[in-house]
Amino acid sequence: MQQPPRQAEVVAIGSELLLGQIVDTNSAVIARHFAGMGLNLFYKTTVGDNLGRVTEVLRQALSRSDVVVTTGGIGPTADDITREAVAAATERALVFSEHLMRQIETFFASRGFRLSPSNRRQAYVPAGAIPIENPVGTAPAFIVEHEGRTVITLPGVPREMEYLLTRRVLPWLRERYAIQGEIRLRILKAVGLGESRIGELIADFMETGGNPTVGTLAHLGQVDVRIAAKGETAAEAERLIAPVEAEIRGRLGDAVFGADEATLEGEITRRLTALDARLALVEIGSAGAAAERLAAGLPERFAGGLVVADAAALQAFGLAVPGGDLGSDRARALAEAVARRAGTRVGAAAWLEPVVGSAPPVVAAAVGVALDGRSEARDWRLGGDPPSVRIRAATLLLDHVRRALPPA
Repeated sequence: MQQPPRQAEVVAIGSELLLGQIVDTNSAVIARHFAGMGLNLFYKTTVGDNLGRVTEVLRQALSRSDVVVTTGGIGPTADDITREAVAAATERALVFSEHLMRQIETFFASRGFRLSPSNRRQAYVPAGAIPIENPVGTAPAFIVEHEGRTVITLPGVPREMEYLLTRRVLPWLRERYAIQGEIRLRILKAVGLGESRIGELIADFMETGGNPTVGTLAHLGQVDVRIAAKGETAAEAERLIAPVEAEIRGRLGDAVFGADEATLEGEITRRLTALDARLALVEIGSAGAAAERLAAGLPERFAGGLVVADAAALQAFGLAVPGGDLGSDRARALAEAVARRAGTRVGAAAWLEPVVGSAPPVVAAAVGVALDGRSEARDWRLGGDPPSVRIRAATLLLDHVRRALPPA
């Protein structure tokens, strides 16, 4: 039994990745699973379907990483050259596996498909490789151990890749290398504070470099705070996270709306359900960015929305154009009006319009929320390209709704 690997590497193979025809989600999935088992992933490389280049990349990977995982390039066509590249990089011959061939034949027969002669290529593996049957596809995977290093070759189809990774590869790695310890993550999600301000509030946690570690990741309108801890067990890692999470939540206050898989839409749904209330919406100049999220995220609590390009179109739908010097005054009035019109307890409004003469371009964004006749609103100034402005405005509106509703 070898010592636990110090570092791992992913090599994503396929010219379609370099051409931008598809997005490499496999590397991200592998990274998450490796992080969860405490295996450090130091490099990710993407290379096209060229035997020489793939072989060179694999040799470089094996020179610096204990575990190298490849995805893609083990299909039946001529440009699927990962088998040949692994064999060349580890100085082995390709050999035909009758066992894998029978598994491929069984897969086709069970589905009533005709086996193509080219599928025989998928039964070849480097000499001495550990074969991995693929019950959910036609491309068997394999593991090659070479001079104290390991190459694990997986299919490029995401569904097949993750199936074999979680059910075959991760258990094999744990047993082969006696990998101990668990890494757990907690992702706190915050809206209303910028990344720089959050960084200032939790700087001491981010600078320690201890266990747990803390970092931030900014999205449009939202900042994630990542807390990662390693323990002998998952429970120990969770115990290490708990006090850090509590302190960070205390510092950021109600800017934090949830953790991990939580969404603003989900939090709004919980609060509306507790009130037994529904929400109606009107949007001006935002192309329905908030309505789309509400319709998808809380269909049972979303009474519908009105999306118009400008304020002049409101009258055609029976809503008066509100007056007021501030956008927030108009957004507040619209939130109240749409709630009355739809017969809901909650109304929300977003009003976006360019600021005349601003350079670079700036959009005035006002969001308002009304609950049982009581309303509140805020004004913002947002810069950037129009799609980004709309996404940020929708997030600010949803967060305003969340804050206006009593906690569930």
